[in-house]
Amino acid sequence: MPHTYHNPVSIHSGRGSLEQLPAMLGGRRVVVVTFPEARGLGLIARLEGLLKDTLVGVVEDVRPNPDVEQLAGLYNRFWKDGTSCDAIVAVGGGSAIDTAKALMVGTASGQFDELVSLLATGKPFTPASVKPLIAVPTTAGTGSEVTPWATIWDARNQKKYSLHLDATWPEAAIVDPELMLSVPAGTTVSTGLDALSHALESIWNVNANPISDTFAVSAVQDIFACLPALRQDLGNLDLRERMALAALKAGMAFSNTKTALAHSISYEMTLRHGLPHGIACSFTLPIVLEKAWAQSADRDLTLQRVFGPDLSAAMQHLRDFLNGLGVKTEFADYGVADAEAAAMIARAMEGARGKNFIGATVAA
Repeated sequence: MPHTYHNPVSIHSGRGSLEQLPAMLGGRRVVVVTFPEARGLGLIARLEGLLKDTLVGVVEDVRPNPDVEQLAGLYNRFWKDGTSCDAIVAVGGGSAIDTAKALMVGTASGQFDELVSLLATGKPFTPASVKPLIAVPTTAGTGSEVTPWATIWDARNQKKYSLHLDATWPEAAIVDPELMLSVPAGTTVSTGLDALSHALESIWNVNANPISDTFAVSAVQDIFACLPALRQDLGNLDLRERMALAALKAGMAFSNTKTALAHSISYEMTLRHGLPHGIACSFTLPIVLEKAWAQSADRDLTLQRVFGPDLSAAMQHLRDFLNGLGVKTEFADYGVADAEAAAMIARAMEGARGKNFIGATVAA
């Protein structure tokens, strides 16, 4: 069957690749969006040394799971003062990059309320203005550096908004494993499992194609081989580099397919049960694998490249892998009763991401 693969992000990866940032910017004035600990880690000082006079501002109060209550003031201040910058550089994990993607989209009024109203329609729109983005991940997992998507949370109203426009693809990504050496074990595991979920979700997906499969299968194999070892040896730069590349490949896979059922379930687990994203989207992987198996001959062939031909063995392998990293794999482990879990899966199947799942298509 004919297929199409598209990803416009210029990728710069490998040790020391952050040094390429000034040349990539070409003298443009930038605001850096980063996480609160970046200053203590010496990262802001390093960026100041690299960018010199072209650095016109730093946003360093990014919080996990960007929420509308915090983003509103940040966004309004940025667009009031943002005319002095030509581009944004996001340095951090998924929350920093998602925050930067929200900031890069300017509304006609320059007010965040207008952006939320546009997102609430669920339809694409053309921003009044856009700041180009260079994404520099400091964790191996989000994939946000090579996708156009950002998640904006509204915890008060138990909602989430998905920002995804043609304009929100990053201009470039810098994937430098040296920036990941300080990531603690818990975050290393959580973000690594987010990448695993991205890769598997792109396989059991109605939008999968041979190119996305190539990235996904390689990512899964690398994560299986690498993540447990990295958890035990956090300062190993070779392992950090391998995980960074695996997460990048997972991002390249789901940049074209989007995510599917496991992620659709995860949003409710995060909003209602407070589960961190990487755990929320990975603990159900064995359950979703069972639902995906035998739904599509083509998808089975790709899954069997990863797991072999036996479903029971595949599910056990995935459970053992997750359990070995300290992740429990049943809803009951997180205080969710069977009836609530069944209802949650049914709702997730009807969500935008759930409809990407091959089992949802067959059920329909």
